[in-house]
Amino acid sequence: MTDPGASARGPGIPARSERANVIDERSRRLEKAEALRARGVEPYAVRFDRDHTTAALHSEFDGLDDGAETDAPVRVAGRLLLIRRQGKLTFATLRDGTGSVQLFVSRAVLGEDEHAAFDDLDLGDWVGVEGTAMKTRKGELSVKVTGFQLLSKALRPLPDKWHGLADVDTRFRQRYVDLIANDDARRVFEIRFGAVAAIREFLTARGFVEVETPVLHDVAGGANARPFLTHHNALDIDLSLRIALELPLKRLLVGGFEKVFEIGRVFRNEGLSTRHQPEFTMLELYEAFVDYHDIMVLTEEMVAAVARATIGTTTVEIDGHTIELAPPWRRATMRELIWEHAGVDVHPSMPAEDLQRIGKDLDVPLEPGWGPGKLMMEIYEKTTEAKLVGPVFVLDHPREVSPLARAHRDDPLLVERFEPVVLGRELGNAFSELNDPIDQRARFEAQAALKAAGDVEATDVDEDYVRALEYGLPPCGGLGIGVDRLVMLLAGVTSIREVILFPHLRPEAGT
Repeated sequence: MTDPGASARGPGIPARSERANVIDERSRRLEKAEALRARGVEPYAVRFDRDHTTAALHSEFDGLDDGAETDAPVRVAGRLLLIRRQGKLTFATLRDGTGSVQLFVSRAVLGEDEHAAFDDLDLGDWVGVEGTAMKTRKGELSVKVTGFQLLSKALRPLPDKWHGLADVDTRFRQRYVDLIANDDARRVFEIRFGAVAAIREFLTARGFVEVETPVLHDVAGGANARPFLTHHNALDIDLSLRIALELPLKRLLVGGFEKVFEIGRVFRNEGLSTRHQPEFTMLELYEAFVDYHDIMVLTEEMVAAVARATIGTTTVEIDGHTIELAPPWRRATMRELIWEHAGVDVHPSMPAEDLQRIGKDLDVPLEPGWGPGKLMMEIYEKTTEAKLVGPVFVLDHPREVSPLARAHRDDPLLVERFEPVVLGRELGNAFSELNDPIDQRARFEAQAALKAAGDVEATDVDEDYVRALEYGLPPCGGLGIGVDRLVMLLAGVTSIREVILFPHLRPEAGT
């Protein structure tokens, strides 16, 4: 790709010069489009009938001998990414959604006027071509062009081939350009799309039913998070965008579905970081008659299957670590891991003042008024979680911070909950689900008291969910997986913005 003005631009030239180059190039291309219309040529076509993708071309004709030509007619379409003009011959690279192929354009074949018209195309233009398949003497599969049609005139220049979009913010803001210029961006999203498909295949093969549940909730539940609020004018009620998929899915188990899952967007009105976006994708699943031990097995098998389907291996390289995702993963309690990494033994049965003292000794900031379970969780998150390479299932969290999980069968101050952690990142959250409506109401009321005291992430009592439990929720296990974080792991990237097509950003300056 060429960058108009690049040869004249030296180091230290301000970004304003870049914008000026784009403006000048856009004006030049607009003039071309107007000139085409004046000659009766529409620069934005309605359609083009192709009969080959570039991948199909390679599949059918890569076996040709070097220098061989065929009479096989082909019609392909795509974007021009490279043009080399050499007098009576022009070589171009055309890329579609499946790959790329070289175009061999000869004045002797097209005629002088048509060859000149092809040479007048710009990088980024979409074109349809017809011709015959051939191999150059250097072994490059090509289409010997006998005719072409401009399908869409690109008015803005593509980034320089060798540098792409240098500014990270611009890459995410103009993802459409990033996908044109950056091979790695396309690789990451191919992994993402493949991962979602592989999750669906894995779960449906095991008898799970995919369902859809509401995005607008009257009570934001299923997680501790600050919701986005909106107002329904016709009903004159305030609603929240969902912060989790959990409660509607468990209602379906009450209704008789035994294995359900949903892959959907959830929304949390919180800060942005390399691991957090306000809009992200969750997988949640629920299965009747199992507990969190069964869900651990399902989780490790699913992640390994998704890895094999998307990257061809269960071994990933990221941040200088080699991670093996094949089962079995380590299982360790939160208490054990804190002891291993912080050298202290903590438990929710301890007096809060003792945990406050331990936190102070470990330089962990703790708030007065927190209960022992919340203090234990903070000590774990600040001293231990980031040190876990994993993969590891972190088991048995404090009951105080887990309002939807079943109390541990051996310790009522803990719950049967686990988080799968890899490289210090929680991939998800899972429970043996709480199905006692009396206990659930008490925990909701404790959350409501926290909310009344100013905790913006605490939830209200969901009366309808408690009513559903009173009809009987079978014993069950559930899992939530952050799809974006799973893709980050498989793709070997460290920012969630790399795996979301259009991440949320601050508005552009001046807009």
